[in-house]
Amino acid sequence: MIKVLVIDDDFMVAKVHSGFVNNEPGFSVVGVAHSAKDALIAATALSPDLVLLDIHLPDMNGLDLFQRLRDIQPDLDVLVISAAREMDTVRRALRGGIVHYLMKPFSREDLHERLEHYLKTYQPLHQADQELQQADVNRLFGLSGQNRRPLPKGCSAETMTLVENIVKEAVQPISATETAEKLGTSRVSARRYLEYLADENLAQVNLRYGGVGRPERRYSWSN
Repeated sequence: MIKVLVIDDDFMVAKVHSGFVNNEPGFSVVGVAHSAKDALIAATALSPDLVLLDIHLPDMNGLDLFQRLRDIQPDLDVLVISAAREMDTVRRALRGGIVHYLMKPFSREDLHERLEHYLKTYQPLHQADQELQQADVNRLFGLSGQNRRPLPKGCSAETMTLVENIVKEAVQPISATETAEKLGTSRVSARRYLEYLADENLAQVNLRYGGVGRPERRYSWSN
C-alpha cells in the first residue's frame, strides 16, 4: 500500500483530494497537512511514500517545502497539485524531480491517470536490485508508446498494458488462448493484442508444431 500525505492550505480541497486518493486501489492517505510546519511534522512521523503538494501555503512556498521534505525522506516522491501556472514555477518543480504537475481545477479522472502512472512506473523503482529493461526506462521518462502504431480499433491502452505484463511474466511462450484466460476475454481479442506486440517487435512469435492443422502461435517478450 502506497502511503500518501496530502498538503493543501484549503481544508475542503484537502478533504476532496484525500477522498479521491483513498478510492484508488493501492493508495491510502495517512495524513493531511495545511501548512509547511505541519507537513514537516507529518512527514517525519508518518514516512509517506508520496506527497500531494500544493504550491501556495501560508508559511512557505511549496517548492521550498519540497526540498525540506526531501531532506527528511530522500526517497519521497512528490506530485504537485496547484493553481500555479507560471513557467518559472513549473520549470523549478520539474527540475526538482517531481513525478507529475497537475493544475487546478482538475477532474477525478485526471488524478486517477497520474496515480495509475505513478503506481506502474515510479513505485517499482523502490524495489531493491531490480534490473530494468529499456522499455521500463522509457516508461519512466514518458516515452512509453512513442513511435508505435495506433492500437487496432476496439483495443484499449489499459488492456494492452495487461497483455504486455502477461507476456513479460510468462515463464514459457504463451498462447492466445492462455492469454485470454488470464484476461477474461475471448481468444480472438487476445490474439489481436499479441499480434500487435509482435508487429511492433515487442514480442517474439514461437511456432509450436504437433497434431493436425497449422502450428500454434505462442508469444514471448523481446528482451
